[in-house]
Amino acid sequence: MITAVYALLPLFAAVPLGRRTDHGRCAPLLPIGVVLIAGGCALSGRAGSLTAMAAWSGVMGLGHLCFVIGAQSIVARQSAPAEQDRNFGHFTIGASLGQLIGPIAAGYVISERDGAMARTSALALLVSAAVAAVSFVSLWRIEHRSTPTARRADPVAKVRVGRILRARGVPAGIFISLAVLSATDILTAYLPVVGEHRGIAPATIGLLLSLRAAATIACRLVMTPMLRVLGRTALLTTTCLLAGMLCAGIALPVPVAASAVMLAVLGFCLGVGQPLSMTTVVQAAPAEARSTALALRLTGNRLGQVAAPASAGLIAGVAGTAAPFVMLGALLFAAAGLGVRGRRAGNAEATAAVPAPRPRRRPADRNRT
Repeated sequence: MITAVYALLPLFAAVPLGRRTDHGRCAPLLPIGVVLIAGGCALSGRAGSLTAMAAWSGVMGLGHLCFVIGAQSIVARQSAPAEQDRNFGHFTIGASLGQLIGPIAAGYVISERDGAMARTSALALLVSAAVAAVSFVSLWRIEHRSTPTARRADPVAKVRVGRILRARGVPAGIFISLAVLSATDILTAYLPVVGEHRGIAPATIGLLLSLRAAATIACRLVMTPMLRVLGRTALLTTTCLLAGMLCAGIALPVPVAASAVMLAVLGFCLGVGQPLSMTTVVQAAPAEARSTALALRLTGNRLGQVAAPASAGLIAGVAGTAAPFVMLGALLFAAAGLGVRGRRAGNAEATAAVPAPRPRRRPADRNRT
């Protein structure tokens, strides 16, 4: 319930926040997000009931939504089109490092000492609040005042959500992002369960997950040269297909060494989806509604964070603990297919929109006139 409140409750604000950012500055959302995240963490550490914990979790979810919409909009607005893939890659490297370091640090703080698990859990939340508050030092000049903003539009002239979702490439970008994030979350949740069933030590599972995370970071460091060789569409499609095959392969009882290789390659492939889906959505959406499109992408991510684990739980209950990885493979195959289909249709539309060249008149024809 607490996870669902964090993911779903703030969604009512996603589109309004995106619209506000489209017609103003992005930077104000960042300190608002930091305040809500830090406050939610601190108050969660003092919560005395599950209801209070769920309420403060919703506050943290809203803060995260504010921060991410603002930060992604700044990257999109202050990057030239040719630089967006690289800059979104750098942005997601920071997020990946936080996701790698945060659980390790929290695990150390939470580790039970003299039966005081509740006290150390509250301490971890308070420490998280302090760390979030420290990020204020980097916000003093996060957006150039001279950065052009979208032309302020009359409320009646706002771009409708339906038009954004019909823009060629936006649905594909949203679905690819949802599929990749769902794969990452379910992999983190179910690999320890599969490892327990196969007799793999928890420490080994932790190392395997860390290897996956490190490979994701490494992928984003070399994103630019890969894009030069393959291009965005081919890179997205190839990595989604490979990730789908590897996810399905994890369901097989392979040796630990083979699992390590598979997870390293899988982590590398999964590192492509998030930054390139951001660029896909930004460049496909109408120029005056790019922040709203990013907010819709985040909405898809949040829905996936709730629906995918629930579906995985149902499948695992019927077909076994390894079955969710087969589901992830199918989801990633569908994402690859949608990306290719959207690209082909977009190329067909672009070709149809180009007028046919007028035939040249021969000299004899000119002489007749």
